[in-house]
Amino acid sequence: MEYILVFDAGTGSVRAVLFDKQGRHVATSQFEWTHIEDPRYPDSMDFDVKKNWEIILNCISEVLKQSGIHPKDIKAISATSMREGFVLYDKNGNEIWACANVDARAINEAKELKNRDSNLEKKLYQLSGQTFALGALPRLLWIKNNQPDVFEKIAAITMLNDWILYKLTNNLQVDPSNGCTTGLFDLKKRTWTPAIAEACQLKINFFPQVNEAGKLLGTIPESIAQSTGLAKGTPVMSGGGDAQLASVGVGAINEGDTFICGGSFWQQEITIQEPVIDPYHRFRINCHAVQNLWQIETIAFFPGLVMRWFRDAFCETEKLDALKTGRDAYDILEEKAKDVPVGSNGIIPIFSNVMDYISWRHAAPSFLNLTIDPNKTGKREMFKSIQENAALVTFGNLKIVEEVTGHYPKEVIFAGGASKGSLWSQTLADVLGIPVRIPVEKEAAALGTAIMAGLGAGLYSNLETAIAQTVKWEKILSPNLENHQKYLKIYENWRKVYAKQLTLADKGMTNHMWIAPGLNV
Repeated sequence: MEYILVFDAGTGSVRAVLFDKQGRHVATSQFEWTHIEDPRYPDSMDFDVKKNWEIILNCISEVLKQSGIHPKDIKAISATSMREGFVLYDKNGNEIWACANVDARAINEAKELKNRDSNLEKKLYQLSGQTFALGALPRLLWIKNNQPDVFEKIAAITMLNDWILYKLTNNLQVDPSNGCTTGLFDLKKRTWTPAIAEACQLKINFFPQVNEAGKLLGTIPESIAQSTGLAKGTPVMSGGGDAQLASVGVGAINEGDTFICGGSFWQQEITIQEPVIDPYHRFRINCHAVQNLWQIETIAFFPGLVMRWFRDAFCETEKLDALKTGRDAYDILEEKAKDVPVGSNGIIPIFSNVMDYISWRHAAPSFLNLTIDPNKTGKREMFKSIQENAALVTFGNLKIVEEVTGHYPKEVIFAGGASKGSLWSQTLADVLGIPVRIPVEKEAAALGTAIMAGLGAGLYSNLETAIAQTVKWEKILSPNLENHQKYLKIYENWRKVYAKQLTLADKGMTNHMWIAPGLNV
């Protein structure tokens, strides 16, 4: 048998996932990790390279033990990760600074960049497809302002998936799909451009080589083989950003293919053959993990995290039932909520806003328009309204894309943890008014990484063949069009109410759930 080992480094955990050549999930080892705030710097979120590498080593040992395979049967290794988090290195290749994607220490630096030139962010968006909201530029400026000794030592920058591969091969490089999220890429050329840093008065010359996903980076050396149990000489391939490789993992590689990745964040990825710029700077444009393709990306903030909060804060009974029965607490909640009517008996959920990349902010988390009738307003209705909120934001985001491109999808592909929920998946279909296709392998980022690694290792003749061999479908959900018409009216009202709630947060009367660094409101 031939196997592919991939690492999937998310915000809250890292996994080692083993696939066979047919895309079957053979074994998984997963460990949580935490990103620690430096008490000296509010809103910082450091990435502990030493501790987290030890966690990754444990993942490798565990997945090999769990699977029982011979390490020599692993024919390719690669990695994917959260976007925006990055690692900096000195001239000797030592890690000197690293942050997770949720790091938000550079608020003042984002303001500084905006104040230098009110049009700078919009100009750079035209070139990079990114704004200051998530990119590396404010953080790099923060390092220059607050840790100049570190800044002077920087010799290279990589993303977190590239860091994992560097630890395995000693090859410093980045891929376009994740590297472009720094905001330091020329989007069309799919590579670094010094012009962006220069426009921000940052002298940066620490750009490593760029390799497309599936490029051979090196092989496992003796030292890594001894410490991990992997076989010496195993090929290691370049990887990419999680949302982009998840698109590969569901076969979304054709013009107009629309993929919704339902995790902690929900990303909506629309495949395009040429970069498309929104004149109002509302959505993001990234390099696809497939060469010569790009993606329009819109994002719903925190649906998975909001659902976890609700479960942990209010659903102790369901969690205890889950422990007793071996079921998932979310399955129990979905069963209880299955008969909740469209609109959750009038609850208006205020969590994520539709995307506005240039002025991105979210109102204070709220459930509005509750009744005090326990038969109409309770745990099950609130649970359903959280699901509806994620679907409504997704609908709004896709309508923004339609406004710019003229394209609204005829169907969407839905993967990630949220797609395991039958009620959530059907709610998404009803809100969008189009079929929702669910793959068998919900963890699409890991599968997409395996596909590109296997392609690079010669296990597949071409990408289309690889996808046909590995991507299987569980079901297609058709929308209830009567429900869809109801949701169209609910959406219009929700948008109006959300705007009022956002004004309260903008005035400081309530607290934004999240606001982009440096944004003046």
